[in-house]
Amino acid sequence: MKGFVKWFDDAPLWLKIVLALPVVDIAWAIYRIVKGAAYGKVWLIIVGILWIIPFFEIAWLVDIICIAICKEPKLA
Repeated sequence: MKGFVKWFDDAPLWLKIVLALPVVDIAWAIYRIVKGAAYGKVWLIIVGILWIIPFFEIAWLVDIICIAICKEPKLA
């Protein structure tokens, strides 16, 4: 699981932005769930699940803004 997290962390900026686009943004939700499981962070697992279900309409926009400014999604 840590290899999956490392791959996402080391991905180029353009790929991170593409993965944050609508519908494909589910990749960042899965990343949050896997990272939470790999590092024992329950709150991150909960955020990942919430990112899929109720926040799906705006989550991609939050991810794109955070990636553009900070080079990573900040809720991860």
